[in-house]
Amino acid sequence: MTMHVAHQHLLTRRGFCLCCIGTSAIAAGGGWLSPRAAYAEARGLVSLIKDSAATSPITVHRLRNNVSVLEGSGGNVAVLTGPDGKVLVDGGISVSRPQMTKTLQAMSADPVTHLINTHWHFDHADGNSWLGPAGAKIIAHDNTLKYLSQVQRVEEWDYNFLPLDAVSLPTDVFAESHDLELNGQSIALKYYGPAHTDSDISVTFGEADIVHVADTFWNGVYPFIDYSTGGSIDGMIAASDANLAATTDKTIIIPGHGKPVSNRAELKAFRDMLVGIRDNVAKLKREGRTRDETVAAKPTAVFDPIWGNFVIDPAFFTRLVYEGV
Repeated sequence: MTMHVAHQHLLTRRGFCLCCIGTSAIAAGGGWLSPRAAYAEARGLVSLIKDSAATSPITVHRLRNNVSVLEGSGGNVAVLTGPDGKVLVDGGISVSRPQMTKTLQAMSADPVTHLINTHWHFDHADGNSWLGPAGAKIIAHDNTLKYLSQVQRVEEWDYNFLPLDAVSLPTDVFAESHDLELNGQSIALKYYGPAHTDSDISVTFGEADIVHVADTFWNGVYPFIDYSTGGSIDGMIAASDANLAATTDKTIIIPGHGKPVSNRAELKAFRDMLVGIRDNVAKLKREGRTRDETVAAKPTAVFDPIWGNFVIDPAFFTRLVYEGV
């Protein structure tokens, strides 16, 4: 598969997620892949993503209270520095280890002592494979441990992911919530319930008033919804409502993908987009439209100029929503 430099830049700088690999938006300009085609495309894109992540620079966005965001390796990675060692929220893609190590060492000499997985997807948890052996305590929801411990199939991609080694698996797991006190911050981990997947958690840095909401929020782009592991459009909307209820206009919000430093106004726009498209698609489905007929009706059209310019293209997102209404 060939790809122009501009597309490579888009994949890297906007935090391309492996959970987007079922789409043919890049290779074929849109449309829904058959399972066999998706599988072939996935295998090609996995290699492409790894090749890109292996050389992509890491950009540091400094926030407040010693919290920063690293952009350039899979999903957006939050870092809290201090005398208790570095605390990472997600670890990116493992082939980025040289750039990530250099960036982290430039922030402070302290080791990474804690790694929080926001969910199980490759572009967020693949860094476990070097951070775990390096000594980081890995914390996650019960379902993240489950999915990372077994061969995990994602039906939309017709792709099977292999389990991580034991030393790379979460060792501290929880069902609903988990609290930490590190580097002068009260860190609250909270389970959403089924949303983007059924393993998603939020991570709130209390004193800093910063929350990492991971892939329950894709800033400025249509999200992927992983029905294979419990995700749904209604779950995404519920997670957005929970995020809005838990934040104020002063809260810094870190999305899983898209522009890495966000706010409540951008989150509300994302939530309103989800609700608008869900309502449009549900109406068409109630009228008896097939999935392809619903796509042809362009129920996302009013939102496409802002949200439809990434690998989850309007047709692909319509089909994801259609599955869940």
